[in-house]
Amino acid sequence: MEKAEEWINYGIGLAMEFGPKVLTALLIFFIGLWVIKRIIGGARKVMSNSKYDESLQRFLLSMVSWILKIFLILVVIGQLGINITTFAAVIAAAGLAVGLALQGSLSNFAGGVLIMIFKPYKIGDLIEAQGVLGAVKEIEIFTTKLITPQNKLAIVPNGAMANGNIINYTAEGRMRVDTTIGIGYGEDIKKAKEVLLAVLETNPKVLKDPAPSVNVSELADSSVNFAVRPYCLPEDYWSVYFETLENCKLALDKAGIEIPYPHQVEIQKKG
Repeated sequence: MEKAEEWINYGIGLAMEFGPKVLTALLIFFIGLWVIKRIIGGARKVMSNSKYDESLQRFLLSMVSWILKIFLILVVIGQLGINITTFAAVIAAAGLAVGLALQGSLSNFAGGVLIMIFKPYKIGDLIEAQGVLGAVKEIEIFTTKLITPQNKLAIVPNGAMANGNIINYTAEGRMRVDTTIGIGYGEDIKKAKEVLLAVLETNPKVLKDPAPSVNVSELADSSVNFAVRPYCLPEDYWSVYFETLENCKLALDKAGIEIPYPHQVEIQKKG
């Protein structure tokens, strides 16, 4: 019984000694988070009004947020009575080991900085990098987020992005859609070209400049193949691609121009 009272008294003593510090530290922490949120919100408004590049804006806000949160944590630690100088020395001593363990993260951070400086792409651009094709959703401190044509989220490390090959389909403001349409050897090539070109010229999503083109690209085993190449805006790429294939087939059928079927090709090969 006496031992229980001793423990209770000891607990009360600890609560009286450290309770106010803990409560104050918690108060500072939550107020600090609220202040940081306000600062970031205000900075975002200022950047938006100043017409900062959206990619740079998000990157800087993310970095400032992390710096302020680290500073807040140090203040909270100091309030708890832990010597910040000693704490910083411990961090410095462990810095080398942590740095070695986080080489990839540091490389990704450096890659993010390089992306912000040289701007090979920005939010909204359609790019292909590291084997991934997608629209840039967000450029963060360590990673770049892409939305693929299948509406999947792809997260690619910035280190790999900065040091690898990047194809930016949006940078020039227009894309060429490459499709191949084949007709039978007995069909009128000139008439087929006119039909295919008319399909492209009547599609409102196909750009007038550069003008679309239709040219014979190959004399295949069982068909004369045309390179059908319209230009469009990056956001219209897939719709123009699918519409071109469908509308070309319908137009050739309507004009009475034969498109070889797979089974016909096999028969001709066997013959």
